[in-house]
Amino acid sequence: MKALLALEDGRTFDCRSFTGPGEVGGEVVFNTSMSGYQEVLTDPSYSGQLVTMTYPLIGNYGVNLEDVESGRVQVAAFLIREYQPFPSNYRSTGSLADYLIKYNIVGVDSLDTRALTRHIRNGGAMRAVISTHELNPDILVEKARVLPSMAGLDLAKTVTSDRPYRWNENQPEPIEGPLDQSVWRQRGDKPSVVAIDFGIKYNILRCLVSHGLEVVVVPAFTPVETIKAMDPGGIFLSNGPGDPEPVTYGIETTRKLLGFRPMFGICLGHQILGLALGGKTYKLKFGHRGANQPVKHLTTGKVEITSQNHGFAVDVNSLDMSQIEITHVNLNDDTLEGFRHKSLPVLAVQYHPEASPGPHDARYLFEEFRRLMGN
Repeated sequence: MKALLALEDGRTFDCRSFTGPGEVGGEVVFNTSMSGYQEVLTDPSYSGQLVTMTYPLIGNYGVNLEDVESGRVQVAAFLIREYQPFPSNYRSTGSLADYLIKYNIVGVDSLDTRALTRHIRNGGAMRAVISTHELNPDILVEKARVLPSMAGLDLAKTVTSDRPYRWNENQPEPIEGPLDQSVWRQRGDKPSVVAIDFGIKYNILRCLVSHGLEVVVVPAFTPVETIKAMDPGGIFLSNGPGDPEPVTYGIETTRKLLGFRPMFGICLGHQILGLALGGKTYKLKFGHRGANQPVKHLTTGKVEITSQNHGFAVDVNSLDMSQIEITHVNLNDDTLEGFRHKSLPVLAVQYHPEASPGPHDARYLFEEFRRLMGN
């Protein structure tokens, strides 16, 4: 089915829908990973975005019930070069097209993804509309221009869980009753962690549990008093979509919890920690999205190949260096990738140490968090 992609700057791309009719808008971005499209599709950090995969052949290994990062597909649309309708993999339980159709997500192929990616790299991530209903370029371009900008957009409130749950046997288990010390099933040598959900990925929870931690996930709007009443051993700030600055409730909660218990932030959680400590954030031209981002660990001098997905960054020059130690930097553009507090038990990284599939170079950070709680 013929479709058209129109960008806010007037550029258009012919393409074909492999999921049937539809029209959707959002910010168009690209991901450089060669595999892991199901993890990309279900990552809440991609909420509101039209995601372009730079690897040309997508759908060849189908989808399954295990490789998910949330309870549903989160992207606004999926853009690829060539769709493979006949998956071949022993773990596959269905096709990519059927998976997208199930969640009413537009998927297009026969798109010049190289040209689109080059255009985004030059012009930056921008608003766009895909449609099979309206193929007039001028009309679609105008529709793209009236969409809300990602800058200033709080999307964490749209993807956070609406109720608390514990991560048990590789799945969420809703919690009934009050949120206090009774929520923990085990104490003693097994540290407990409250994970504040701004759009948390399931594999982060898997990694926390695999490092011997008991995890309870709470919605982003959970009051500080409730978290303190739970008396956890540590607090985790999750990844999530959108601009961090409008997430004022999360920033204020984090600021009030500084020093209460050890804290670890990933991606949006990293940015929220930076803002809570008096820093500022800014929008990157086209963001970092893929499984091949080089990051230097300044303490060891080692270079880690990391998986990333973010369109905003913490301004390193806005941080108080008398309090903050920079631990990681991006070798592509020198942006901030990690920091720790010099006196408080706080660490944060911009990238995704839990990413799967993806490099495992940074899995040690979960052990660092556990050691921080032990200390």
